[in-house]
Amino acid sequence: MAEYIEIYDNRLLAIVSPDAFLQKLANGAVHSEGPVYIHEDDSVVWSDAHGNRLLRWSPTDNVTVLRDPSDYQSGNYRDLEGRIVACSSGLRAIIRREHNGEWQVLVDRYNGKRLNSPNDLVVKSDSTIWFTDPPYGITEPDQGYGGEQEQPGSYVYRFDPATGKIYPVVTDMVHPNGLAFNPNETLLYVSDTAAFNIPDGPHHIRVYEVMDGRWAKNGHVFAVIKPGQPDGLQVDQYGNVFTSSQDSVQVYSTEGSQLGKIRLLETCTNLTFGGKEGNRLFITAGKSLYAIDLNTCGVRL
Repeated sequence: MAEYIEIYDNRLLAIVSPDAFLQKLANGAVHSEGPVYIHEDDSVVWSDAHGNRLLRWSPTDNVTVLRDPSDYQSGNYRDLEGRIVACSSGLRAIIRREHNGEWQVLVDRYNGKRLNSPNDLVVKSDSTIWFTDPPYGITEPDQGYGGEQEQPGSYVYRFDPATGKIYPVVTDMVHPNGLAFNPNETLLYVSDTAAFNIPDGPHHIRVYEVMDGRWAKNGHVFAVIKPGQPDGLQVDQYGNVFTSSQDSVQVYSTEGSQLGKIRLLETCTNLTFGGKEGNRLFITAGKSLYAIDLNTCGVRL
């Protein structure tokens, strides 16, 4: 068995082969974050969040720089038209790369006041963008341009690009960070990373019921993550939850039982499924980008 695979529950064997190969694809970032897979050319775009750059890896080109500076771009995703939508902690906005390659701001305010610093996002099957808005781009000098917090808290928002309507769907978390839907979009998982800079702050994942496709209700703690905090999340086709942590990618069953770990030598920040079969997990950790082939696939749009 590979030394970096830890099995706590035999159900993990259906997800990760004991001899699965963990490959480092790239390094050299200041702080790797927010990977998104581009199936057209088998590439991965990810953020060097603290280096203020957007990077791209491909099997043929290795690593290239897509944006420099990137206005402290963090989480990235693709919309239903294949455009990259992203969180800009520097602009305190959700941005989108148009088909002509230009980036535009989609939303940067709620109730007439500036957002904190959007961190991570997902695009739902109805084209709405759900994103987290902790204050890190304001409070941390290497994650944004600073400024004053105008919102009364750190929320999860639902934004509809078609109508421009935005409203908070989760308001009972301290510093929401990563988020993911389950396969049929009836559940929303959200990580809280407040322990990063608040003594005794939460370091857990909460799960909410999605009502009428528009609201997140009845939240409760799904799993407490240690060591460190959970950051980016992914859910596979069976509803298993993959979360970043200080020492690994941790894998949880649908009922919140920890099945095991994929250990890393760097602090894991985020992850995404991709590959030609949809079963390759791309992982950002520390200064690097990793990949490992699994026996399960991600939820594909």
